[in-house]
Amino acid sequence: MTLSIVILAAGKGKRMYSDLPKVLHCLAGKSLLEHVFDTASSLPYREIHVVYGHGGEQVKEQLAELDVNWVLQDQQLGTAHAVQQALPLVPDKDDVLILYGDVPLITDETLSSLVQAAQESGFALLTAYLEDPRGYGRIIRDELDNIKQIVEEKDCNDEQRRICEINSGLMVVKGSLLKKWIVAVENSNQQNEYYLTDIVELAVFEDVEVKSVLADSSIEIQGINNRSQLAEAERYYQLIQAHHLMQRGVGLLDPARFDLRGNLEVGTDSVFDINVIIEGRVKIGNNVQIGSNCYIKDSIIADNVTIHPNTHIDSAVIGSGCRIGPFARLRPDTTLNNDVHIGNFVEIKKADIGKETKVNHLSYVGDSHVGSKSNIGAGVITCNYDGANKHLTTIGDNVFVGSDVQLIAPVNVKSGSTIAAGTTISKDVSENALAITRIEQREIQNWKRPKKK
Repeated sequence: MTLSIVILAAGKGKRMYSDLPKVLHCLAGKSLLEHVFDTASSLPYREIHVVYGHGGEQVKEQLAELDVNWVLQDQQLGTAHAVQQALPLVPDKDDVLILYGDVPLITDETLSSLVQAAQESGFALLTAYLEDPRGYGRIIRDELDNIKQIVEEKDCNDEQRRICEINSGLMVVKGSLLKKWIVAVENSNQQNEYYLTDIVELAVFEDVEVKSVLADSSIEIQGINNRSQLAEAERYYQLIQAHHLMQRGVGLLDPARFDLRGNLEVGTDSVFDINVIIEGRVKIGNNVQIGSNCYIKDSIIADNVTIHPNTHIDSAVIGSGCRIGPFARLRPDTTLNNDVHIGNFVEIKKADIGKETKVNHLSYVGDSHVGSKSNIGAGVITCNYDGANKHLTTIGDNVFVGSDVQLIAPVNVKSGSTIAAGTTISKDVSENALAITRIEQREIQNWKRPKKK
């Protein structure tokens, strides 16, 4: 058996009330279509074909990196018409798995079961039982419990509307059969569309048994048609990820207030407080404590790190034993060596901070190399930008930089030196020297403040 996969992604998504095509809306930081593609590509397959709609070039452009064949459906004339656009690319001998770009929570286990079920007869449907089946086509069975028809809701009579078994839309059909049946589908229905589900009756007419696979949960076949459904799917997806992490030894103080929007590798005995957001590719070691309202993206964090609340970390490498925050910001290309302290309202950008160095209060260190066991006081800034170019500040080991110091790059502050508070450094500082640029303090007695006239 060889599998071809067709993903239908041509819908306009009118109920999203957005200029963005529906399948480009994001769930956990990744587009709906990417979720479907990633799950589908976990199966052994020949090719994946994505059917996109007229005006949906944005889909093709934004997801150009996907290894798929892009197939244009100029007119949206129904699901059968959409599938038909891809069939010239599908060999007759292949089984064809048909998926939807707005059904992002389908699992690879379910798809594997569906593919397997189609082996005997060449046709298998994924169905589900819903307490409220409104909006879905109903599965009609005969007295022997065989599927004989699918009726779309708008075409149902009162008795059929009471049926709770619904069609998910996902199916596997032998390519040769699908090509034969799809050209026989008519649009004699209230929507004047060519329904893919009509091939069920054609199969039954030819005595081809339509196998069914029951979805493990109704949520995995939920299509996203509006922003409320997107938000519901987001929370469900996040809870699933949260429970997977907890099963691997991660402590989440409130799983309902945790978001993973990418890939997380994490050790044991790490604990996340509420409203932690992980985005991109993040690696976190053992015994890492992350406070509330922290955002971490594309970063590596070693063991025994404490990240205090309201800290923002983007594309940084953090050594073991570091303490960061609260209200700290680590920008891209930041490296903290072991046991570094980064305090409240400190911003670090494109800087390498040596082990046991402290930058504790209200400072900015950018485009810098800072040695070990140095102390950067409150209100210190590296003046790295001259309006056109960025310049490097180098600070050696065991340097003490007092409060409210400006380091005008390029400048080299050598090991063991001390910079007095309130100093502006524009020249290199020698080893073990004191640098100070204050003017002598003086007083004017009986000073009269200016008054408004």
